[in-house]
Amino acid sequence: MTDATPTPGIHHVTAVAGDPQQNMDFWVETLGLRLVKRSINQDDPSTYHFFFADAEGTPGTSMTFFPWENLQQGQVGTGQVSRTAFRVPEGSLDYWEDRFDEYGVDYHDRVDRFGETVLPFRDPDGLPIELVEVEIPDDDPTVPWTEFVPEESAIRGFHSVTLWLADPHQTKELLRTMGLEEVGTEESPGDTPGDERTRFAATGPVGKYVDVLPTIEGSRQGHGTVHHVAFQTPTDEDQAAMRKAVSTHSVRPTNQINRHWFRSVYFREPNGVLFELATSGPGYTSDEPLDELGETLILPGKFGGQREQIEAGLTDVTIPRKE
Repeated sequence: MTDATPTPGIHHVTAVAGDPQQNMDFWVETLGLRLVKRSINQDDPSTYHFFFADAEGTPGTSMTFFPWENLQQGQVGTGQVSRTAFRVPEGSLDYWEDRFDEYGVDYHDRVDRFGETVLPFRDPDGLPIELVEVEIPDDDPTVPWTEFVPEESAIRGFHSVTLWLADPHQTKELLRTMGLEEVGTEESPGDTPGDERTRFAATGPVGKYVDVLPTIEGSRQGHGTVHHVAFQTPTDEDQAAMRKAVSTHSVRPTNQINRHWFRSVYFREPNGVLFELATSGPGYTSDEPLDELGETLILPGKFGGQREQIEAGLTDVTIPRKE
């Protein structure tokens, strides 16, 4: 046991893309997520950092991307988040299959997992994604964005991530320390390696599940792979306590880093997956009004004085608009 407040679940997932316009078109228009922040990679200001989320950028809803255009194609394998899953309302998968047919999206047959129906597909960079039908409660914290997809079908934040691990034991212990509880195991469908999937549940309503699968599949960072998964530690105090708790697992968390919209601590869990602990605030509306989120290239902190140089090195992009 630990004195740290259990994590409510996933805060965000960050992946690697190729062409930035293709990435934006898919996640905004095809999947119907809102561009809530358009910025730069604060460790590599020569590339964008896009944040796609629900209408208000609620914690637990934002999928973010580094579009590194010149990077190689990645390979999903051990030591990575292999699947990122989103919640959609019950009965909406027919809508999504029709939409994927219309937009030419590569999707696969539905599968049943822990009593839920899952629709696997890939984005244009080959990133494996899933939609999972769930009952959305009336008091759900997410706010659907409906410019391209109707409310009754709109994505409502994260459902889960799947970790592919060479030796899951230590990672399972780490997840327990972070406050996730093992809630079941079942045989994995044939589309993923490993013979047994173990599910852990966090305490919150959104992004609460982490699935663990054993595999020795080779991996390579690049287009179509996840860079890291961030877990919610809502306050600085929560984060400091969790940082101390995970340090007992022979991981080496960084000091807190200010990421402008949240404060972060990073570490690699025992199998090499990059984990982040992220605070809830100050949030995406700390530097833009809610109705203008994503409209401006935001250059946080020290980068503000380098705008001309930074913009000159970025590919021009256009945010999709409904006609």
